[in-house]
Amino acid sequence: MRRDIPPLDEVRRITQKKRDAWWTVLLVDPVATPLVRLTAMRTRITPNQITWGAFLLGLASSAFFVLGDWQWLIAGAVVYHLSFILDCMDGKVARLTGTGSVFGAWLDFVFDRIRVMVCAVALMAGQYNRTGDTLYIWLALAVVGLDTLRYINSLEIFKIRISMRKQIKARMREARRAENEAELAFMEDLLRDNPEADIEQDLQAARGSVAQAGAGAGVEVEGEPEKPKAQVIDLHQEFRRRFSWYLRCRSFLLSKRIRTHLISGIEFQMGVFIIGPLFDVVMAATIVSGALLLVFELAIIYKLLLSTRDFTRTIDSFEKQKEQLAAVA
Repeated sequence: MRRDIPPLDEVRRITQKKRDAWWTVLLVDPVATPLVRLTAMRTRITPNQITWGAFLLGLASSAFFVLGDWQWLIAGAVVYHLSFILDCMDGKVARLTGTGSVFGAWLDFVFDRIRVMVCAVALMAGQYNRTGDTLYIWLALAVVGLDTLRYINSLEIFKIRISMRKQIKARMREARRAENEAELAFMEDLLRDNPEADIEQDLQAARGSVAQAGAGAGVEVEGEPEKPKAQVIDLHQEFRRRFSWYLRCRSFLLSKRIRTHLISGIEFQMGVFIIGPLFDVVMAATIVSGALLLVFELAIIYKLLLSTRDFTRTIDSFEKQKEQLAAVA
């Protein structure tokens, strides 16, 4: 049955992420997005069925990898890339058709981890049987370990960032309540001392004083409420200050939809399961990909460290604002 699906440009806007891995942007989306439109328009295939298809293709690639010889490595690499294209399609179909589910997200995550583990063991077992080099056994463990570490690190960093934001929001709410009381009291004092002063100038002066403590608060002027000004909290100030060149690189990459985490889990997998097998350099590709993944993960951890310092300074600023407002009151 044919569905009413928008043109390809609109499908791109709906389904493609604003920021994604460079491998996905350059080598997957140009193929996956038209296939997503065709799939949604011509079939009733569900995102979960696509997830299963990606998983089964991943298992097929592992069967080629375990055979060890170069021609089978090439076949395994091609099938693995097809598996990854399907893996990118399930989420796009879900976004385009509105048929996504929480269980589907879980299924996609679990199948991805199983696919990496099975393919890593199969690839390194095939190379061990081919060469007898025991280093391949350690590389299998390294690939599985790095993939697991990457997800654990990503999850924990996400949880820490959410925690910091919740704490800042809680302090912000406290500060806004205190500022409302302080501004009203301050405005009364100001107008009492300067009864002939222009009200707007007084409001601007008061608002400027309060802005130093956090954000403006709503007040009424001739029956019209003044909307509160939003305060922007930046938890990456120190990172940007130390690495100003990063902003230029980030702007260029984002203009191409490429995220600055250039070696993420996606590029790591592609290095191990596609580049290595295609060029028969499995050991070298795995070691280089793993080292680059660690470098970028350490960079993320360092960025988090600097972010926690910005967080501490922000919390301290709220405490100082509270003390200042209490003193004024």
